[in-house]
Amino acid sequence: MSFDGRVALVTGGSRGIGHAAAALLARGGARVAVCARTQADAEAAAQALRDEGQEAMGLSADVADAAQAEAAVRACTERFGRLDILVNNAGIRHDGLVLRMRDAEWDRVLAVNLTGAFHCIRAALRGMVRQRAGRIINVTSVVAARGNAGQANYVSAKAGLIGLTKAVALEVASRGISVNAVAPGFIETAMTADLGDEARRTYMAQIPAGRFGRPEEVAWAIGFLASEAAGYITGQVLHVNGGMWM
Repeated sequence: MSFDGRVALVTGGSRGIGHAAAALLARGGARVAVCARTQADAEAAAQALRDEGQEAMGLSADVADAAQAEAAVRACTERFGRLDILVNNAGIRHDGLVLRMRDAEWDRVLAVNLTGAFHCIRAALRGMVRQRAGRIINVTSVVAARGNAGQANYVSAKAGLIGLTKAVALEVASRGISVNAVAPGFIETAMTADLGDEARRTYMAQIPAGRFGRPEEVAWAIGFLASEAAGYITGQVLHVNGGMWM
């Protein structure tokens, strides 16, 4: 996949799926802005790409804050002159049963995982509409379609992200902008590393492919949706889950 001349912004881009996506886009020729919660994490991820000879910058932002999300998009466009690809990957978990879930745990997960994507999309669309071209890829989850006990906040945010994807896709399709989502299953990342052995065995039993996925496998799906080959695809959800939900 070639992304020569393109500019990409990847939120949650310092590790896991986000970093794999940033690396794939950069290796394909895109200039990439890696966004993370802290400048140190963002800069370290960007430096790793620069060490490979790619052009990248690090940006810090809490995307739950509209002003910070808009500032990240603005910094990217000021540095590289445009924005062609937005990957909304920033996400957090605060698991717990609904009966015990505090308002703050509900609000924070929704704010980062769903409202954060909205903030970034709104900011990115201003330039994309003017240039009449753009690719937006939102990273949702298999649990958005199947649910998951103990993750009511996370599931609600990821399901809402699918709805956001479909609504925005309808709004901007006539402007040459596609909006799609990738729904990973169980992927080996820092976010899933803290699950206990029993939980991992439970998830493994639900995966027909018989293994957990790798961040690079989700990045390939993101790259396809960001590419010219996917120009006639919009408002869709691409599941990358080894058959975990069929």
